[in-house]
Amino acid sequence: MSSRRTFLCQSAAAAAMLSSPWVVRAQGAAPVKVGVLHPVTGALAYSGQQCRLGALLAIDDVNRAGGIKSLDGAPLKAVLGDAQSRPEAGSAEVEKMNQEGVSAIVGAYASAICLATTQTAAKYNLPHVVDVGVADQIVERGLKNTFRFGPGYRMCSERAITDLAALNDAAGKPAKTVMIVHEDSLFGTGTAALLSKSLPQHGFEVTEVLKHPNPTRDFNNIVLRMKSVDPDIVIPANYYNEYALLLRAMRQQKVQPKAIYSVLGGAASSYKFVKEFPDIANGIIDCNHWFNPKNAHVAPLKARVEEKGAYFSYEVFMTYTSVLLLADALERAKSTDRAAIIEALAASTFHDHFMPYGPTHFVDGQNAGAQPLMTQVLDNDIKVIFPADYRQTDAVFPLKA
Repeated sequence: MSSRRTFLCQSAAAAAMLSSPWVVRAQGAAPVKVGVLHPVTGALAYSGQQCRLGALLAIDDVNRAGGIKSLDGAPLKAVLGDAQSRPEAGSAEVEKMNQEGVSAIVGAYASAICLATTQTAAKYNLPHVVDVGVADQIVERGLKNTFRFGPGYRMCSERAITDLAALNDAAGKPAKTVMIVHEDSLFGTGTAALLSKSLPQHGFEVTEVLKHPNPTRDFNNIVLRMKSVDPDIVIPANYYNEYALLLRAMRQQKVQPKAIYSVLGGAASSYKFVKEFPDIANGIIDCNHWFNPKNAHVAPLKARVEEKGAYFSYEVFMTYTSVLLLADALERAKSTDRAAIIEALAASTFHDHFMPYGPTHFVDGQNAGAQPLMTQVLDNDIKVIFPADYRQTDAVFPLKA
């Protein structure tokens, strides 16, 4: 499905939602306006559209369940914004949403955009729930309005390296050298810096760190360099399009490391990537946002997403659960007052979700229980391999003897 078709489909879904029967059932309660802010155009359009879909599904579910009951069944009303894949555009959308009287914002996917939108929202004491953005700077500036439900890249990098060392040790330490390929924005650069510092502490030599702009459409030179260096492990840290293009170039030039081991890989834990490039995707390991595969609520939501012609990607379920987190806070705040919502978020023990987090506990805006899971593409499916509580299958490592 093309980006434009997906965008039109989701926009139509939003329009249909606003005319749904629950508006009548809300007994005249004023809707609670929620800003849904993502990059639905530009280089990050696919991921932004996926996030928007997740938000709209969650809003629909909240409203069909009776809205915010402590506010007389008030429905949530999405105020849609497009960050255009640029931080400054995201900030401009926050200004507009503030003028429109939103009670809170959910977004805005990319770390660099989230850094800008949370800062702008703080000017108006506007609650901002971060759905995906992994840069730890987002929650380390003391902004009282900012809450991130998922883990940051420090947590993800530490977990990834610990698990990689365990895999390597169990296999007799066949991998010794690592090359990191990352996009050059806040997300990729920050992740690469953390990995470069920690990998040597676990016995790995980082032979090269290569960065590329986002977007990039030609990875031939990077792969030629990779072929020359011949690392045992390649670690990509980039968004979906660049990740897919990098691995396609590796396949075309017959570069086959012992493992492709992603940390927050934009396509590694993606059903879309697995379906479109099954041979390339096979065996890829990824430390990323992932749901609890044993939770009974996952399969029905995944089916609904697929019925809409979309993929059940991390963007969808991260934003979906972030909206439910906000709805829970609204329920407990019993108010649309921004300060009351911030207070309710700060005290959140939200547990009615399918992420492997346990009850929510915010420390300086970061959900302390949030964690990534380690997945691997095997037999055209994505399976959890770490940690043991969520494991679906054993890891295959290394892929290349």
